[in-house]
Amino acid sequence: MVRVTDLVKTYGALTAVDHVTFSVARGEIVGLLGPNGAGKTTTMRILTCFMPATSGRAEVGGYDVFLQSLEVRRQIGYMPENVPLYPEMRVIEYLRYRGRLKGLRGQELEGRIKHVIEACELGEVWRRIIDQLSKGNRQRVGLADALISDPALLILDEPTIGLDPNQVRKVRELIQHIGRNRTVILSTHILPEVEMMCDRVIIMNQGRIALTETMANLRGAAQRRFVCEVKAPAAEVEKALRGVQGVRDVAVTQDAGWSRAEVQPADSAADVRAALGEAVHAKGWAVRELTAHARSLEDVFVEITAR
Repeated sequence: MVRVTDLVKTYGALTAVDHVTFSVARGEIVGLLGPNGAGKTTTMRILTCFMPATSGRAEVGGYDVFLQSLEVRRQIGYMPENVPLYPEMRVIEYLRYRGRLKGLRGQELEGRIKHVIEACELGEVWRRIIDQLSKGNRQRVGLADALISDPALLILDEPTIGLDPNQVRKVRELIQHIGRNRTVILSTHILPEVEMMCDRVIIMNQGRIALTETMANLRGAAQRRFVCEVKAPAAEVEKALRGVQGVRDVAVTQDAGWSRAEVQPADSAADVRAALGEAVHAKGWAVRELTAHARSLEDVFVEITAR
């Protein structure tokens, strides 16, 4: 659905996007991640024909972004981080206006308006003036706008910003539902949302692709660590746990007489909790915690972007 090859965007001496190459399959939900200034928004703006690239190639649905921009725009629904709404319009007026701009007319237009109002839960505010809406409802109007033409590709930049937890959950469920029959590129700083919604992640850093991987592979390759908290001197705890078979490294901190050990196994797939428990029991130490933790997407993100 999306193919980007050797894409470059420069602003004078600044290179915002530096020879970026990736692809997104039809029906895939992909998280486009990175710290501020990584080049995510610039890449999305190029894909939506909002701005030209300096060099490289980008295609959406088989159409060239630079040579066939009108065809590309018909394929895309785009929701920017700061949704540009007309505050003096009512919600229904705005959606009807946006639908007409996207080529919808008559019963088709009215049917799509009804669908997006229901899907984005705007039924209670569809007659209200946009300037009177809360931040959360404005975000939902922006999402309805992106969906109204029933696009094959949906590009969302921080779609849940400003929403309360209940609204976040509903928007997340909506995006997951949308992803069943269309392609979604999602950019957000809320990494747990990406873990729950996305099939794959692309992490950008300093204008380049730092990682592209499926969530399934990230979970499967996640380095596990184990936390063991006991009431004992830190030096003794570290010595005892380092002697456990299958343990590669131990880091211990102490607070109010309790030692908290973070244990790294030699084999990322190994579960050494039973062996740790036996070692602690043999010492007769009181145990407050013995748990396993898998490396999260946040851990991967911080590790990559901090390099």
